[in-house]
Amino acid sequence: MTTRKDRLKKLVKVQEQLKALHETRHAGFLAAAVKAEAEARDLIEHFETDASLGSLFPEIYHRRITGALERQKKSLEDAKQEAALIATATARTNMVERAYKDVRRRDERERSDRERLDLITQKRWQE
Repeated sequence: MTTRKDRLKKLVKVQEQLKALHETRHAGFLAAAVKAEAEARDLIEHFETDASLGSLFPEIYHRRITGALERQKKSLEDAKQEAALIATATARTNMVERAYKDVRRRDERERSDRERLDLITQKRWQE
């Protein structure tokens, strides 16, 4: 049979894993936003050069630049949502950790009380 302490300990671990997942996803979205921005910048720089085919196919360049900027915007929105989930996961993790520490302290206190009572009982029987 599992105790409340054991369940809370497992829950702390799960909450920490969930928080790490959100942090990883947040970092991935930020990386995707940076990549999309770099792609848009490269396309703009290449579009403005003389050796570019931008003058022949401007709509293709504009469409790709617009697509890259839209991907950047979407990635930044997703990163913002993940940041909110990280904050929620952090709060939950802290709450569960506090509950686990409280239960652990209570168990330790009860165990030491029992040990003291056992010692007192043993001394009385020896007298």
